[in-house]
Amino acid sequence: MARLAAIQKNNKRKEKSSRYYKYRKELRAKSLNEKLSDEEKQAAFVKLQKLPKDTNPNRVITRCVLSGRPRGNYKKFGLSRIAFRQLALIGKLPGVTKASW
Repeated sequence: MARLAAIQKNNKRKEKSSRYYKYRKELRAKSLNEKLSDEEKQAAFVKLQKLPKDTNPNRVITRCVLSGRPRGNYKKFGLSRIAFRQLALIGKLPGVTKASW
């Protein structure tokens, strides 16, 4: 089980990144727009840099829903490989069966 503080920190990052998503997207588009003047592009870039780090969606870590494990996750299920295997063996995941050949 992951530390509760790490899970909570990641949840805060998710919330911040979703809150600032539109604003960051607008600033990024302005800073890359070729039609704007250099001063306007530079101003947008500076505003983008002054935003808190955790507003960047790249800082959000994919974690297991059950255990909070940060590594070995399947995005489709939202589970780590260990939790996935346990649930699949029990039969809790619909459409997933153990391979045998």
